[in-house]
Amino acid sequence: MQHIDPDHHDGTSDATPGGEPDKRRPGELVFALLMLLASLFLLNSAYGIAGFDALSSPGAIPMATTAAMVLSAAVILWNTAKLPLDRTESLIKDILPLTVVMFALFLVAFGVLLKPLGFLPTSALFLIAAIKILGKRSWVWTVGIAVFSLVVVWLIFRIVFTVLMPAGIVPEAELIQFFRNVFAGGAQ
Repeated sequence: MQHIDPDHHDGTSDATPGGEPDKRRPGELVFALLMLLASLFLLNSAYGIAGFDALSSPGAIPMATTAAMVLSAAVILWNTAKLPLDRTESLIKDILPLTVVMFALFLVAFGVLLKPLGFLPTSALFLIAAIKILGKRSWVWTVGIAVFSLVVVWLIFRIVFTVLMPAGIVPEAELIQFFRNVFAGGAQ
């Protein structure tokens, strides 16, 4: 169990630092600015759908939605910029600790490896690494839980719901057909 720093954390899930709504957390201003920029980009993309000729145009609803995003992000940025920075917290220790950064990189690696390796090997690597790091258990336990979880997810999504996943290096279609043949009474 981790030690809770009593100076500015009370152990609750309150989003404000230590329950102080009149202070800005480290990185909060940059994040608010990024949200405004992302909203402006999406508004521009929505405008590119069909412009704004009429309320019934194909781009009207996406433009209205992204305009609301821009307005909300601008208000949040304005209100955030007015707050003084909370000097009791640090970006590295309290907002983006190493584990959070590492898992963000894991997700990027997952996205990059998904197409060349496929769903099964990429997910297995991700689950094994994540469970080993977070669980701090033996390799046998880690690999066992990861493989069991992956098999359950694969069976539910690929077999039950027939969701197509990137095959990659695993001959998934051939395996599925083999088991269909086995359960259908073998080859005729």
